[in-house]
Amino acid sequence: MGHPDTWDWENGDRQIAFGEWKKKFRWVEEPYASPDGEKIAAIVNVDEGEFNVCVNGETDETSHDKIWYLRFSPDNRLTTLVSDMGEWTVAVDNVSWGHQFGYVWNTMFSDDGSHIAVAVQQDMTYGIAVDGILWANTYPNMTYFTFGRDGGHSAAVVQVEDFDSGDIETFKKGAFTAAFDGQAWDKRFVNLWHLSISDDGKDLAAEARLSLYDYAIIVNGIPWEKTYDCVWQPVFNPATNTVAAPVRTGGRWFMAQDGGILWDRPYTQLWHQQFSADGNTLAAIAATGFGKWTVVVDNRPWPVTFEDLITDMVLTPGGDRIAVLVKEKGKWRIVVDGTRWSNAFDMAWKPVFSPDGQHVAANVEKNGSYTYVLDDRLWPCECEAAWPPVFSSMGDKILLKYIHDGIYHRRVVPLADFSS
Repeated sequence: MGHPDTWDWENGDRQIAFGEWKKKFRWVEEPYASPDGEKIAAIVNVDEGEFNVCVNGETDETSHDKIWYLRFSPDNRLTTLVSDMGEWTVAVDNVSWGHQFGYVWNTMFSDDGSHIAVAVQQDMTYGIAVDGILWANTYPNMTYFTFGRDGGHSAAVVQVEDFDSGDIETFKKGAFTAAFDGQAWDKRFVNLWHLSISDDGKDLAAEARLSLYDYAIIVNGIPWEKTYDCVWQPVFNPATNTVAAPVRTGGRWFMAQDGGILWDRPYTQLWHQQFSADGNTLAAIAATGFGKWTVVVDNRPWPVTFEDLITDMVLTPGGDRIAVLVKEKGKWRIVVDGTRWSNAFDMAWKPVFSPDGQHVAANVEKNGSYTYVLDDRLWPCECEAAWPPVFSSMGDKILLKYIHDGIYHRRVVPLADFSS
């Protein structure tokens, strides 16, 4: 996101009367807050077939036939997908790209927000447009789009052989591959799924089905030598560029790396692996048995398991601390380093670590209202909406963005004043 050091971290509460917007427009869609909290925006209907975006209570001079998928970029720019005269494009801070398309969807951002990509349908073929420029090659079908962290590269699974729905023989020979910046790999696959782009943007990996029964990990169009009963999405080590992926063989799951078994301990399920930013730690969500979900760190499972679900795993940059969301008996909890927090929630969102890794916060829903939790202490405010919290770079303050009694608040709170 835009670097928090440049944001306003003065203690205090700034307010915008969001609830008043409903009196000004025919209807107001779901609001979004910018990462720095300086803006709250929503798509609004101003007349029949006429839409605009309201930002901090003000609309732009330009309206559109239709607007959807409002999102803020990590660098706090406002993006929407807009349609006029039946053609679609992306608007960034209310300025449309110079090219229009048959349809656009699935806005993607580089880590710093400086580059924006969307999936595109143009003349009944599909590709990805980056900063308004469509791939030179487009395809009759496209799924599993991905965008590099630096915004320099994009990729998707594409269909490269025509076949009817009943043409089993062509399907078995392989009709799909990956397109990297629009250029398709030479090799064809029966199926291809989730893709990953290396941090340096030079390499692309994918999970693939080579035949009706054989699965493999593909790197730059070349399969690993060994095949498996099933595989999940590969990831690149940010330090070494090696590729790690969960693989299933003999009825159990293992972690593999560059074609060899990395973790020799078998699991009932193993997926959603992540490397720490320095590449020294590898963690994954796993099941050690039916209904026994846990987190595994470098092949060492936590000593605690959970019944229903684990999701949204977050690592500190050095991988020394890990937080996840767990669901048990219909309630959500935050678990940090294997320790359950005492508070349970109707819903919880991805946890956030402070820069020093000493504190954890999240926006949550409890008893039908939204609020925040910091180190298992609840923020004493029942809100109509709450967006993800952000820690200051020093880790001594937290930025809260929420709507209470129809008023949007941008509030900077010292951690010492966050009361339960």
